[in-house]
Amino acid sequence: MSKIQLFVSKLPLKIQPIAQKCIEQLQRLQSQVEEKLRPCWEKYSPQIKQLDYAQIKAFVLKYKWRIIGILFVLYAGSKIVNYFFPAADKVGGPVTVTTVLVEPKDVPLVIEATGTIVSNNIVDIRPMITNTVSKILVKDGQEVKAGDLLFQLDDRNDKANYDKLKALADDAQSQYLRAKELVAKNFISKAGLETSFANAKSAIAAAKAAEVQLSFDYIRSPIDGRAGIVNVFPGSLVQASNVVSTSTSSTATSSVGAMVTITQLNPINVQFIIPEKDIPTVLENQLDGDALTVKVTVGDASKRVYAGKVLVIDNQVDPSIGAVRVKAQIPNDEMTLLPGQFARVFLEASTLKGALQVPSQAVILSPNGKTVYIVDQNDKAVAKPVKVLYEYQGQAVIDGISAGDRVVVEGKQNLRPGSKIKESKLVLQPVNPS
Repeated sequence: MSKIQLFVSKLPLKIQPIAQKCIEQLQRLQSQVEEKLRPCWEKYSPQIKQLDYAQIKAFVLKYKWRIIGILFVLYAGSKIVNYFFPAADKVGGPVTVTTVLVEPKDVPLVIEATGTIVSNNIVDIRPMITNTVSKILVKDGQEVKAGDLLFQLDDRNDKANYDKLKALADDAQSQYLRAKELVAKNFISKAGLETSFANAKSAIAAAKAAEVQLSFDYIRSPIDGRAGIVNVFPGSLVQASNVVSTSTSSTATSSVGAMVTITQLNPINVQFIIPEKDIPTVLENQLDGDALTVKVTVGDASKRVYAGKVLVIDNQVDPSIGAVRVKAQIPNDEMTLLPGQFARVFLEASTLKGALQVPSQAVILSPNGKTVYIVDQNDKAVAKPVKVLYEYQGQAVIDGISAGDRVVVEGKQNLRPGSKIKESKLVLQPVNPS
């Protein structure tokens, strides 16, 4: 066993393979140096023979480990430099990459937002008078039409009062007609006729007021929609105020809120906010005439997408959050959307005409800015600085390249300007975000 092998065997097991490789590299380096220095040796060997070899040998033996260490550091340093800063003319074989062919296309500019599903129309049914519930003609969750009777209150007193005043009005009207005949025959004065006319009008007005009062006992739906949970029962006392009774205990039933809430579910609205920086883009495209389109998803597990149109953009910006409210309307024929649900909204604010789009992973962040590698006609990599105009769902619209360029997507980490490339079989094509 040689001294070098003996030295390596004494090293820790983890370091032995590394040391062995270094020694092999040094031996190969030695042979290469010998081949290059042999002509010089033959030329200058006479002069070298005159040197004091004993002193040289003693010097080498004394500092042999330092010399080996210096050689090792020089070798490792050269490898590191060649790895991180290889010269273009010293790069090895072609680098395998995947590219995408850039073609101009129309790319929708999408603004993502979060919002809430809200009803297009919602009404809390409350009584106009204090009375007792006589009949409940609506059920929980029932679909109702405008004008449908929902509740009937105790109408006995109001109906009797109306009948009384209606009879008085009919009698006053008859007296007025009789007075007109008597005036024509000069049996009474015109003053008596005017008094009779005033009495008739007063009686009719009183009867109409009683009719209105009676109508308060019949509570009808003002809109089409779906009824919520009914909060009163037959016999419940309801009051003409913002408080309506329904809380059941062992001794009594009382309630707070509306008798029932009618909610219009089809169509339904979604309300969301967009940041202040996007307001000019949205307003400019809204002025074109066509309503902006939105796509809405509800719930984390739902895969269904609802399409709708923007109804209105609020006329002022909320300075506390730097955003403006937007309301859009969505068809809800299947009644799968309910007010109060959390929604994710995708607003198509504009369309970038003839945009050049590439996968976002093709863009490289460097100290000098953003760049991409394109492949020239000689199959060599060329770095081009670019500007990212818009980025969404893994796709980036960039400026700085031309239509028809082949942009490197995968394998760019191994490229340097001027590197020879080899196209892989898989060729990526950019896809418009949905």
